[in-house]
Amino acid sequence: MFDPVIAPSGTLLGLLQRGRGDGTLHALTAPRSEALAALNHCVLRDPRHDWQVENRSLYYARLYLDLHGGLDAVEAHLFDPEDVLDTDESRTGLALAVLGHLASYGRRDALDLLRGYAARGTNWAWALDELALRDDDAGLRALAAPVLARFATDAEGEAELAATVRDAFEPRPWRLWADDARPSIATRVRAAQEAGSFDRWQRQMRPSGPRPGWSVQAVFAWAQQGVERGAALHVPAARCLGAVAGPEDRAEILRAAEDGTEGARCTALRYLADSNDPDALALIERAVATGSAPVVEAAVDAFERMRSLVAVDRARGWARRPDELGAAAGRVLACRGGVQDRDAVLAALREGVRGEGPDAATLWTLVDGAGRLGITCAAPVLRHVYRETASSHLRGRAARALAATDPAFGTGFAVECLWDCEETTREIAARHAETGDTRVVDRLRRLAADPAEEAEVQTAVRSRIGPEETAV
Repeated sequence: MFDPVIAPSGTLLGLLQRGRGDGTLHALTAPRSEALAALNHCVLRDPRHDWQVENRSLYYARLYLDLHGGLDAVEAHLFDPEDVLDTDESRTGLALAVLGHLASYGRRDALDLLRGYAARGTNWAWALDELALRDDDAGLRALAAPVLARFATDAEGEAELAATVRDAFEPRPWRLWADDARPSIATRVRAAQEAGSFDRWQRQMRPSGPRPGWSVQAVFAWAQQGVERGAALHVPAARCLGAVAGPEDRAEILRAAEDGTEGARCTALRYLADSNDPDALALIERAVATGSAPVVEAAVDAFERMRSLVAVDRARGWARRPDELGAAAGRVLACRGGVQDRDAVLAALREGVRGEGPDAATLWTLVDGAGRLGITCAAPVLRHVYRETASSHLRGRAARALAATDPAFGTGFAVECLWDCEETTREIAARHAETGDTRVVDRLRRLAADPAEEAEVQTAVRSRIGPEETAV
């Protein structure tokens, strides 16, 4: 999947792509045709950089309800000939998830679309999972024949069916079909269930990787084999070292950390950092200066994991470095520094935004640190990150940090956060938004009464308004 093109944050499309609460608020006051066009654009061209963790489906489903939007564009997208050519589930996953939420809200057209796509679409398994949570038994039983028809009745087809049943995210349809009154369906599904269970047992019984009795050199060799295959194994290899290495092996591990093969060096650095070895910091510094890119990355990651006071003190000295280790030092201080480190964390936050933009990976930790340390003068930078980032998770972290640093948060961003796509951000808003704004009270009541809302959000809402108001 290619990185999506995100429109500027000042446009309706840009707001909706980011999942910002202001996107909903603007859409409800914009011309309906313009709002629906932007909404369909988002649903049919998933705007998330990480579609597996960022939430958008409930956000877009609620907007379809508020705009009384039809689903013709979604239907055309699902059943487009491209569905056969592009089998990546990210092409249709967001649309199917939106339909699932709409079905939960009672939209029969959404339920019918899901049923049709489960019977004929390429990403049918996703549609079936959505239906497993929302459809009745009769609706699911009607899909047994078309779904099973996808699998050939030869040995290869039955093996594929068994793997599908074994890995199904929602088992309810398969359990229903195993008890189906039609013997041709029930017998086949039961056989697939048994084969899947046996295959799972076999995989659990087959050991892979290091075994008890391995030597330190064997662990290093295994890590290097991973490098040669393009797989980073140094993290599990470091855990293995923890099991097989003794005090007599320390000299060998130190040599590996200093000038071993790439796999051995990464493994040794991680092991030494995790065990707070007194030479770990010096070896990490050397690795950053002399190692390959994977070694530098492993060294920096190992340093950021260290929890000792010595590591934090070293971070104070390294924070001024203009390299990866300096950036890592800023993040260490953001996580574990004290009030005396506020200036260093603020400088790192500003440099991260200035050098890499509002979506930089380094900002996640630095934004959290600004909130944890209560750096009030970081509020302007945090507002910039909040507005511009395409990541709804990073925006949520910025909102949490603003709640701790910006006195205006309760009457500003907290209000729009009540409509945000991420439930954690809505929870923050429910705890901080000032109820003097009538929009806030109305929204809190709606969230409290919405069966699709997360329990944590509703708990936060009820901490702000009484039971008699939530029942309104």
